Amino acid sequence: MIKLVSEMNPTAIILALITFLSTLLGGFIILKFKKRLSIIFAFSAGSFLTVALMEILPECLEIANKSGIPVKHIMACVVLSFLFFLLLEKYFSAHPVTGIASEGHVMGPIGAGSLILLSFLDGLTMGIAFQVGFHIGILVALSIIIHDLPDGINTVVLMLKGGQSEKKALFFLFMDGLTPLLGVLLTSVIIFPQNSLAILLAVFASEFIYVGAAGLLPETQEHSILKIAVAATVGFLFIFTITTFL
Repeated sequence: MIKLVSEMNPTAIILALITFLSTLLGGFIILKFKKRLSIIFAFSAGSFLTVALMEILPECLEIANKSGIPVKHIMACVVLSFLFFLLLEKYFSAHPVTGIASEGHVMGPIGAGSLILLSFLDGLTMGIAFQVGFHIGILVALSIIIHDLPDGINTVVLMLKGGQSEKKALFFLFMDGLTPLLGVLLTSVIIFPQNSLAILLAVFASEFIYVGAAGLLPETQEHSILKIAVAATVGFLFIFTITTFL
């Protein structure tokens, strides 16, 4: 059963505020650093995949083992969640589609609105990760902060390419930055039981894998494979180094 709590995690709240700033920075940086976006995406992809496969998923399996949930059920949840995010992007342009040099994606408020929804899920991911443990909470938060930079970029691009005004684009950017904080605040007053945590972590691990492998990396295909590989490797080493010392 889900329990209510009265204490908020100050570290999670502070990191959620940093994600807000990261999102805003992404939105404002789009006009100045278009040529370097592929490097940012590759670095972010490397860090996302590392956190998902080396931190979230192992923690998920450990909790599942303690709760008596079969590993096959957890992995089925990962696969089904991946397919869900695939469909979500296909029909609503939900995850990173920079669209800087392309037309034909679903643009405007629908695409940007779906990014806002997923940002709220990012906040839930962060808050739930802190319920599992401080160590994994920090790692998940760092990955989300990194990811929110291209997230802010995509929010602005989707709005402007959809013919929306800059004022409306900035409003959606603000909402995209705010929703992770709302997600963290929700998990600050609710404690999820162990068996629910295992399922939720499986879903979030799948989201991280999808964002890294299917959302971010495809956006780098037109650029030097060597630079992209190096940037992704640096993203991996960044998270690996943090996990070694935390």
